[in-house]
Amino acid sequence: MPKEHDGASRHFDYIIIGAGPAGLQLGYHMQKAGRNYLILEAGDGPGTFFKRYPRHRKLISVNKVYTGYDDPEVNLRWDWNSLLSDSEEMLFKNYTKRYFPDADDLVRYLGDFAEHFGLNVHYNTRVTRVSRDGGFRVETEGGAPYECKRLIVATGFSKLYDPRFEGVELCESYTDVSVDPEDFAGQRVLIVGKGNSGFETADNLVETASAIHIVSPQPVSMAWKTKFVGHLRALNNNLLDTYQLKLQNVVLDATVDHVRREGDKLVVSFTYDHANGEQEDLVYDRVILCTGWRFDDEPFDESCRPELAYNGKFPAQTSAWESVNVEGLYVAGTLMQMRDYKKKQSGFIHGFRYNVSTLHHLLEERYEGESWPHRELTLAPDAVSSEIARRVNVTSALWQQTGFIGDLIVVDRACGVARYYEDLAVDYVHDSDFGREEDYYVITLEFGLDVINASPDPFAVERVHKEDYERADFSSGIHPIVRRYSRGRLVSEHHVIEDIASEWKEEVHTRPLLDYMRENVRESVTT
Repeated sequence: MPKEHDGASRHFDYIIIGAGPAGLQLGYHMQKAGRNYLILEAGDGPGTFFKRYPRHRKLISVNKVYTGYDDPEVNLRWDWNSLLSDSEEMLFKNYTKRYFPDADDLVRYLGDFAEHFGLNVHYNTRVTRVSRDGGFRVETEGGAPYECKRLIVATGFSKLYDPRFEGVELCESYTDVSVDPEDFAGQRVLIVGKGNSGFETADNLVETASAIHIVSPQPVSMAWKTKFVGHLRALNNNLLDTYQLKLQNVVLDATVDHVRREGDKLVVSFTYDHANGEQEDLVYDRVILCTGWRFDDEPFDESCRPELAYNGKFPAQTSAWESVNVEGLYVAGTLMQMRDYKKKQSGFIHGFRYNVSTLHHLLEERYEGESWPHRELTLAPDAVSSEIARRVNVTSALWQQTGFIGDLIVVDRACGVARYYEDLAVDYVHDSDFGREEDYYVITLEFGLDVINASPDPFAVERVHKEDYERADFSSGIHPIVRRYSRGRLVSEHHVIEDIASEWKEEVHTRPLLDYMRENVRESVTT
């Protein structure tokens, strides 16, 4: 049952605002650690955002149930909805077998997750004001204030990102426009925004609208080319067929200058980006804004208002996901993507669940005196290379967060050991005390850079011959990379050649890695 607050002022070490996936994930870790925490949620249950969005209810997050693997860690590579936990019961595959699930299944899952682990959540508790005088003071509608030492904002994007052009008030919004295609029968529709919400909306109207135009200044970015899952996904791109095959729909690279009403029509003035600045007026029946969301900083008063980044879209953050100007204020969840904006997967459950886990360890070290979890290996080439090989073949964190989350090996020559840490944010490693170590290694999984930047066709990429492992650094597919550093300076780098099944277990993978570690570990011991 939802927990209600009793009206009394309450003091906590940690308050998390938002009981979406990120708030619940962090709450799970804090619950297991026995911390004094509270989650505040404006809605009457977890996942309030997903009760309404996406509007057409189909998630773009993959739920691949039948992978051919038995290892739960490996299976998380293709499970984009589960939160991390120690419970087989609390995996999303137990809620639906659909590859692209219904949003209602996610809402049901989040509610059960919170209840299963007995997370400390106060529902129906909307935060109205946050201030700071030493600690944080969190005021809510109709209740006594809460106080905490550290505040974690896991609200996601809760405010629409409205474009600034004259006549924007004449447009409808993705948040409340009708989802009944018959309401658009015979109409000319302009959709502003080329993200998944824009194309999701367009796809819903193809059968009934007489013409659909979709516009933004930038060309369409396809996820299958950029490897960023927030770009346009294949399940939403049917409109592209209708455009290229002359079926009355058009994709425009243009800026909307203004919208004005003439009778019962809307006249939209454009400036084209790829036509030498040509300007044109086009007439529509309706204009729909699908321009995305931003962080809502209004509840924060001047004592703790976070500095913003990317045109006010995110709180500006350090590599520890802490506000750059408000000490003790952290973010969790989709807001974390400021650190890898439109590059990695921190904006999505299958990315930020690992970020949140890393954030928890960071908070444990910073405020609770707990050292980062690690294990010690004998400082020997075969021991170190074997552990690297084992990890890259099972890890889901490095698979999901390519190049952003990595494993860390710190060499302790005096003790003759290598300390192995899992799943740290790579930029945090270099910014923290780890980056001041004399000898350390970072292990990541990454795509070859040429796939995105040099190849015009991601389906016609020249690949390195399997036996040509000396040229493994030219691998275009996902593959392991081991980098050695000394006090933040890159010393050496080793690529493990790509594999079609992403299983790096053959001699062409393990032997060069062992040779690399022999050369580098011997140097570590003798230096």
